[in-house]
Amino acid sequence: MSDCIFCRIVEGSIPASKVYEDEELLAFRDIHPQAPLHLLIIPKKHIATLFDAEPEDAALLGRMLALAPRLAREHGSADGFRSIINTGRVGGQEVYHLHLHVLGGEQGLPAMLKY
Repeated sequence: MSDCIFCRIVEGSIPASKVYEDEELLAFRDIHPQAPLHLLIIPKKHIATLFDAEPEDAALLGRMLALAPRLAREHGSADGFRSIINTGRVGGQEVYHLHLHVLGGEQGLPAMLKY
């Protein structure tokens, strides 16, 4: 989708601080980090929200979740991390391209996330 910022990152027309890429997934640093480690993992396929994922997307969703601990460890959060998928307006989603937040690092983790 030409108006989707994450699709434009996938196509290379908007730069991103990439930390991982394969044929289906892209991971990059969030430009407004909410923790010492704040990565986004996105599918290259445009899926607007988790509500829009189809049964045939199950393997892709699983790959996103499986990639999160690997990237957290590689980027200094070996003791744990937070994974978040905001879905829809009420769920706090701001960019309508499915994305998984990976947040780590004890210092600076938002207080609302410490429960």
